[in-house]
Amino acid sequence: MPPQDEASVFVKFWGVRGSIATDGEEIMATGGNTACVEIRCGSHLLLFDAGTGLRKAGRSLAGEGIKTFNLFLSHSHYDHIIGLPFFAPLFDPDTQCAIWSGHTMGAMKTQALVDALLNPLFFPAGAGMFRAQVRYCDFLAGDVISPAPTIRIATARLDHPGGVTGYRIEFDGRTVAYLTDTGVRSHEARQACLRLADQADLVIYDCMYTEAEASERVEFGHSTWEEGVALCEGARAKRLALFHHAPERDDGDLAGLEQLARTRFIGAFAARDGMTLSL
Repeated sequence: MPPQDEASVFVKFWGVRGSIATDGEEIMATGGNTACVEIRCGSHLLLFDAGTGLRKAGRSLAGEGIKTFNLFLSHSHYDHIIGLPFFAPLFDPDTQCAIWSGHTMGAMKTQALVDALLNPLFFPAGAGMFRAQVRYCDFLAGDVISPAPTIRIATARLDHPGGVTGYRIEFDGRTVAYLTDTGVRSHEARQACLRLADQADLVIYDCMYTEAEASERVEFGHSTWEEGVALCEGARAKRLALFHHAPERDDGDLAGLEQLARTRFIGAFAARDGMTLSL
């Protein structure tokens, strides 16, 4: 990441795929890890989602000697949580980690979600293997939370099977909206996205499908770059990161979608593993 004094907010994409991790020469420029985004607000480190990209993020953070961070889950489908047992800082007893979730609306606690992921029927060791000082933090989608006094995070329930939380992160006059795994069927979810994206410096948005694909897969709760562009135009946002790419989408496909999106909204770009932005 760039030096802390160059700007107050940095964003790094550690995983940008949806549904399942993928590999191959045809996706090397984009990357194949599932969802994980790092946002640094001054000296505070926030992570959003724990897909396979979390493994590489953890190795980098451990190498930097970072010992305190907050991890926010949008929801608990496999592609967004499977990286947790491979996240190196959780095995460091000097690390303090808060894991947050609110998508179940109180039906299941964050600690119970992690315990379920690490059930011995599906994984050889439980959450007791973690050596870090882990806090499990629960909220309800719609709450405003503050992991640090200078950081305000508004949340909202979006449109996805099993529930999903969208986040609006505000720090030092800058705003990032993290809006993944949301469909296009719900008027309430669209309005929530508009509120969270309002005049944001960066909107990270689920663009898994094309319009033709979305019309045939509405039950899966994903969106399109066209919806992302319309959202950013309506919200007067500055930049749009196309995110949660379909696993079958290769580098050429994504470059084509990125070019199409930019003809409509100049601030649009396709998020790629390892990409870093300063706001």
